Amino acid sequence: MRSALKHKAIKICNEKIQAKGENVGLSFYAFFKNKNDNPALLMEAATWWIQIHKLDHFEKALKIKELLQDKDA
Repeated sequence: MRSALKHKAIKICNEKIQAKGENVGLSFYAFFKNKNDNPALLMEAATWWIQIHKLDHFEKALKIKELLQDKDA
């Protein structure tokens, strides 16, 4: 996953955790606006989420943040 998307996703995870607590769940769609204005970036996030990490549609934001911060992610 490209660095800019990774940093944006970590920021969103932090915001969700701060607003709703450590048990808050999210999907990769949380990293995007409610319109598909960058399909390539959306597919990059989907590939990371679904194909690489085999995650469910909704996962704990804390888990996603930890995966994103892993140097191999």
